[in-house]
Amino acid sequence: MNMIDNPDQARRLARAIISDVAVYNKEKVENGIKNDNIFDLLQEELEEGRQHFLSRVPPELNPDIIFDLAVVDVLIKRAGKIESSIW
Repeated sequence: MNMIDNPDQARRLARAIISDVAVYNKEKVENGIKNDNIFDLLQEELEEGRQHFLSRVPPELNPDIIFDLAVVDVLIKRAGKIESSIW
């Protein structure tokens, strides 16, 4: 597997990984938003995604920041239509 050295490609990969987590765990996402414990419910899936991402993106691109921003943009913002006390 090739390392990604382009920040735009890294952002796309992060978003793709988080999209997959969201698609394959719809019920957990919905329950997590409703009950304000999404990070607890998806801890394993997000950590697995993060490790995959970190294995492809070098430290000089600040991969943790890119991944965390993708979590907010893809997982949290898209869940805005779910009824929750956190909104």
